[in-house]
Amino acid sequence: MEMCEYAFNMKKDEVCVNPYHYQRVETPVLPPVLVPRHTEIPAEFPPLDDYSHSIPENTNFPAGIEPQINCIPETPPPGYLSEDGETSDHQMNPSMDAGSPNLSPNPMSPAHNNLDLQPVTYCEPAFWCSISYYELNQRVGETFHASQPSMTVDGFTDPSNSERFCLGLLSNVNRNAAVELTRRHIGRGVRLYYIGGEVFAECLSDSAIFVQSPNCNQRYGWHPATVCKIPPGCNLKIFNNQEFAALLAQSVNQGFEAVYQLTRMCTIRMSFVKGWGAEYRSGLLN
Repeated sequence: MEMCEYAFNMKKDEVCVNPYHYQRVETPVLPPVLVPRHTEIPAEFPPLDDYSHSIPENTNFPAGIEPQINCIPETPPPGYLSEDGETSDHQMNPSMDAGSPNLSPNPMSPAHNNLDLQPVTYCEPAFWCSISYYELNQRVGETFHASQPSMTVDGFTDPSNSERFCLGLLSNVNRNAAVELTRRHIGRGVRLYYIGGEVFAECLSDSAIFVQSPNCNQRYGWHPATVCKIPPGCNLKIFNNQEFAALLAQSVNQGFEAVYQLTRMCTIRMSFVKGWGAEYRSGLLN
């Protein structure tokens, strides 16, 4: 309730726990995908470009465009964006790849009402994301599957559980001094939470985290390979179900290849402490 003196959005030291002062957050229900049983695929259709390994040397964005990065102390704060370039599979800093769930689009346009359509209903998966941890270009440890709506990835050595993925216990015989130094600064890491059909990343560490989210970048009209910096105490919306559903609705009539290429939109890259791209010239970071 907005009239509550200790409402959560007031960000006070004490928070009201009266259940009658809260409203349940309803997750938007996505309609089924309407897939044509027989589709005439165009002979030549321009595929989605793969931006995973290419970006202009220096990419500038209009000053009036800012990501929705929300700081705990004040709302809303200024956006943060690293003007970086090409991504690399050989980055030195510890990083993560987080896969978002497969989602369903909005209904097809009325022009398709006369087609023979097969509805495909979206079912919420048991795990809303899978997290893989990398050092350099080498995956370390097993993939973590998130089943809880909120979970953290940190650098401590406590045993992992359904709400926590601890990186401190993971060993790597190829780990060098630069990676070891970076791991020491992960600290409390990052919190990921899935609520109302949206995924947010909140930086809990004393050092910034860096995120490359194609879904977020498309929302603001940025280059797909743009890397956003999330300072300590701030959060960023990194995935939105409805936005991806709209993209899927546009691609469903273009055939399998067009739809399959959207899987790239479901992969989000994160980096602790150090960013990557044209603005990071250190010889140790590639």
